[in-house]
Amino acid sequence: MSTSFLASYSRKVFLTLGGGRGVRKAVFGSHFVAVPRRSIIDLSYSTHFMDFKGSSIPSSMKKLVVTKLSQNFRDAVSLQIAPVPTPGDGDLLIRNRFVGINASDINYSAGRYDPSVKPPFDAGFEGIGEIVGLGLSASANFTVGETVAYFGEGAFAEYTVVPAKKVVPVPSAKPQFLTLLVSGATAYIALKRLGDLTKGETVLVTAAAGGTGQFAVQFAKMAGCHVVGTCSSDEKAGFLKTLGCNRPINYKAEDLARVLRKEYPDGVHVVYESVGGGIFDTAVNCLAKKGRLIVIGFISGYQTASGLQPVRAGTLPAKLLQKSASVRGFFLPHYLPDYRDAMGSMLQMCARGELTCEVDLGEMADGGKFAGLESVFRAVDHMYSGKNLGKVVVELVPPVDSKL
Repeated sequence: MSTSFLASYSRKVFLTLGGGRGVRKAVFGSHFVAVPRRSIIDLSYSTHFMDFKGSSIPSSMKKLVVTKLSQNFRDAVSLQIAPVPTPGDGDLLIRNRFVGINASDINYSAGRYDPSVKPPFDAGFEGIGEIVGLGLSASANFTVGETVAYFGEGAFAEYTVVPAKKVVPVPSAKPQFLTLLVSGATAYIALKRLGDLTKGETVLVTAAAGGTGQFAVQFAKMAGCHVVGTCSSDEKAGFLKTLGCNRPINYKAEDLARVLRKEYPDGVHVVYESVGGGIFDTAVNCLAKKGRLIVIGFISGYQTASGLQPVRAGTLPAKLLQKSASVRGFFLPHYLPDYRDAMGSMLQMCARGELTCEVDLGEMADGGKFAGLESVFRAVDHMYSGKNLGKVVVELVPPVDSKL
């Protein structure tokens, strides 16, 4: 390696790693050369890091921002133009290809998770896309062009900055992988940590054809359980059968409580419950001795001012005592230590073809496919109408390179 190349290379490294203000002396060959200190990220390299395959990252982007607290998503959230953010030292700048819709998007816009957080704040929980920029420390483990998925705030944007430690590398930017981030992980961890599933037990999954219900059905079947799933149409019932659900119940055509009493007189051992209200009451009543009911949500009440539908809580203590049963809540952020292992296991299942990840991109929705950030509003409405089959996902941009 020539002396001139070494000097040139050493100068670049020094400029990149230098920090603080003032002037330092560096040795290049046999001479001391005074050079100004530079920040930890040398911006002279930003053109390289932030111009993935000549993609010409714009100076501005669209994003969704919660501007006032309301359970009405359209009233709470507005589409805004903002500068494309610059990643910090340990961050990645991700061009979002797909973003996921969750029932809890409304709880977030209503300020129910953290009352101390006041508008404006960014909306959206999960995204998948390509890295188009990154900080110096982040570049030790990631490269521009790599596909990653993430679970965190601010996903409803064309570009999102995410700490490198919070992303999960995925094989490609397919929406099926996005379904695992919140919906799949919730089912996997909740059933593993709170369900205590045993082969031969009966498991009831409410809203079984939805984003997270589809995974609860599959994980319960993998544990050797008999699975009962509620849904709102014959089409969804047919889908549940393809997942291995032993007894789909279309509650619009059959009386759920009557079916459970008649066909499962000894009760069900585990309930994976996301609806709330009357469905919760029915689930409590059908618990077997030592049954476990896991509350992962109560979507029927999210669009109300209180966020809740009334339940018969007054008799709940007696009902649980009589059966030595239990009701436990599950909130994914409380189980983040389990998250990476859950994602790893589910990605392996996908690679082996063992897991179905049904995606609803809105092809059959009013207004057509969910494409572009503006369609997030329609996608939320679609999910709350109960018409979705699988996980509701919005496509933001086409792939930069078809080979990715």
